[in-house]
Amino acid sequence: MAATLEELDERIALARANLPELAEQAAAFSGAASEALSQERIAEQEAALAALLKEREALL
Repeated sequence: MAATLEELDERIALARANLPELAEQAAAFSGAASEALSQERIAEQEAALAALLKEREALL
């Protein structure tokens, strides 16, 4: 089932809100392993946001 524009907008807003939180968490962690995990989580969130934006564009 395809998402509606409203559903996509909500998911996009959540993804955008998560990015600063993840960056803040990354700054609080120390150590190479924690830094790598934080960077991976941020990259995953950015990729999810890009996919949502692409899906939204397709609806317009």
